[in-house]
Amino acid sequence: MIIILNSKVEKVHRGDQVDGLLYPAKKIPPTAKSDTEQEKASQNVPSSKVEPSLKPNMETMPASLSSDFKQKVVNILLKYSSGLWANALPKLYQDTYQVKFPEDILNNLELLSDVCIVDYVSEVPRKAILYAKPQRHIDENLNVSEKVQRHDGVRATAEQQYEESKGQYPENITVPPLTIPSEGSVSVMVLELKNTNEVLIRQVCYVDHGFSEFVERSSVYKLQKQFTSLPFQAAKCKLAGLEVFCDDPVLVKTVESQTCSKILAVEILEKSDIPLLVLYDTSGEDDININAACLKALYDKSLELHLQVDALYTNVRVTSVFSDGSLYCQVPSKGLSRLSEILQKLEDYFHYKQTSEFNVSVPFCGKICLFPSKGKWARVEIRIIHTRRALDVQFMDTGTVATVKVSELREIPPQFLREVIAIPPQAIKCCLADLPPNTGMWTPDAVLWLRDTVMNCPEFSMKVVKQDGSKGIAHVYLFAPENFPDMDHSINRQIKNADLWKHQKDVFLSVTPSRTSSTKVTSDAVSGLRLTSGRLEKSFSDSAREPSSAASPIDMPPPLPLSKTGELMDVYVSVACHPGHFIVQPWKELHNLEALMEEMILYYSRTEEKPVNVEKNKLYAAKIENQWYRVIIKGILRNGFLSVYELDYGKHEFVSIEKVQPLMDTFRKLPFQAITAQLAGVKSQQWSEEASIVFRNLVEKKPLVAQIQAVNESTNSWDRKIVTFLVDTSLPDTDIWIHDFVSQSLVEFSKDD
Repeated sequence: MIIILNSKVEKVHRGDQVDGLLYPAKKIPPTAKSDTEQEKASQNVPSSKVEPSLKPNMETMPASLSSDFKQKVVNILLKYSSGLWANALPKLYQDTYQVKFPEDILNNLELLSDVCIVDYVSEVPRKAILYAKPQRHIDENLNVSEKVQRHDGVRATAEQQYEESKGQYPENITVPPLTIPSEGSVSVMVLELKNTNEVLIRQVCYVDHGFSEFVERSSVYKLQKQFTSLPFQAAKCKLAGLEVFCDDPVLVKTVESQTCSKILAVEILEKSDIPLLVLYDTSGEDDININAACLKALYDKSLELHLQVDALYTNVRVTSVFSDGSLYCQVPSKGLSRLSEILQKLEDYFHYKQTSEFNVSVPFCGKICLFPSKGKWARVEIRIIHTRRALDVQFMDTGTVATVKVSELREIPPQFLREVIAIPPQAIKCCLADLPPNTGMWTPDAVLWLRDTVMNCPEFSMKVVKQDGSKGIAHVYLFAPENFPDMDHSINRQIKNADLWKHQKDVFLSVTPSRTSSTKVTSDAVSGLRLTSGRLEKSFSDSAREPSSAASPIDMPPPLPLSKTGELMDVYVSVACHPGHFIVQPWKELHNLEALMEEMILYYSRTEEKPVNVEKNKLYAAKIENQWYRVIIKGILRNGFLSVYELDYGKHEFVSIEKVQPLMDTFRKLPFQAITAQLAGVKSQQWSEEASIVFRNLVEKKPLVAQIQAVNESTNSWDRKIVTFLVDTSLPDTDIWIHDFVSQSLVEFSKDD
């Protein structure tokens, strides 16, 4: 696979959606040839080499385009001085003018040749770069029906430079390597695909576009030294999770259809000569993990189960129930039998092997691996990576979502990989048909009743009444075996008639959890996971108990020790509002805080949700954006929301009361890490927006050195405040005292005023 890195990306707004357009790094647009030269060139190429796609049948295309249409195209191209990929033009045109772009023009770009220069970088017409011509040429062509006089300046210049440069430069010219970003999001365009690990390059390759082409010998010139300063912009890569199947024709075709000529986001897992990547298509409402989506092409279609409307199924097993009332079921099938066989093979194999040999070293979203559950191996897919140690997985064959340790996961042995991957997920997502309420919420009582009813019964009968293909969910009626097919005694009617739908004040479970949030595991799954993770259960069984009363001094962690006045202290600035208010954390304690956060994720994700009676100014654990934080409640708001303060990070947040749980004793031992601070060396004042932005850019999310000048003590450790100098020591030759920079900025701002 070949990708282009470091290309220019421009955001295009489309309603509430933001798309990224990738277009080439800046270069001199090729000058168009004269008609005579073009005719000569075409005569020199054997007819067998001329692709019909490059010479469209003009009879099927409009003879000419309106001047108004061409002017609109020019207006777009003028915004992209570095050139624009042809296949990006229709979307830009439609977004700009709210009119559909004639798609046929992409197959005959010569229709635009009088107002733009078309640079073909491949035999595929759409893989071309468009450049706006100089305005005087455009004006002539839009107003006068005559062809542009073209010339062969580029070629002539190249030939002249080549002749002049003979003997001036050594044969081996070194081009700097392309720098692969170590972090952050990168946008790429996939250009050519032979397999998912590498690309086969034949004869001459356009190194900045990644295409392999056959060209005439007379068209090849020595690359001059002045063109070697920029690294070649095309790079090979391999897709994570697909390495073993890299040459599979079905997989390669699927990856090609999902990626080629598309603008994608990239997650770089390993930096090497051929980096390991995960690709994401972010153009739609939901981000699509390309690696995971393409892996589905290897499913054995004969093992897929398609539920039929009005069909009846027996010996159905409910494997998990979510807080929105949806559930996952297993239906006896050929695929389920095959899964049982392969898992038994794995059990026998690992019986004679040290499983530590198969520890997962590079976890990534979409990766399929093995997890020990209830004494057996189960297939899981990684969904969310919280930290280096903790992540969320979904059990592919039960639907259960759980937070586990990375060290508990195992790679699938290579000899079993294709067999394991070929079996489609055996968990079918369902919901109970014809159930109230229409508010889109299930009460905790209703969820608990459903879990207790269906999880304690070994099997059910099921009738499918509707298939919602867009959501991938089946609407069903469930029956205990003795009640089938009596609709009045179905699980649906029983829960509908029960008095379970009155919500407790401000406590509810939402029917549509956010795309990134992890759903709680069922009580059945919890007990199973605890059995396989005895160390976690043991570590929390005694110490992780809920405090019997509101926080007292005994329940508080010890205060965070601070450096003495005048001494230096390594800190990390987590929040910076302005010089009069920012938050620092002691650098040496960050690893302890990270370990605490991981343990909180693991503990609370395996603990059943329960309503909590909250009190103002008391300590709790709160789930905020998939992480669990130690917080103090600052205010109880309407509609079930709370105002909380993160005691380790110093941020104020609003959370739903359903995201709050008691703070266990074991999580009260580490001192709260957030220290409120004020910058020393500057006068306290009402800080302007400009000054605040300057200060924030200097210090926020950075490791610095603090020299504490004063400490204002308080009864509560989170109310303490320090006055401190901040020093940036990241530069090799000089230290930057932040207060000096802020003072200088204030002088500059006052001059502007």
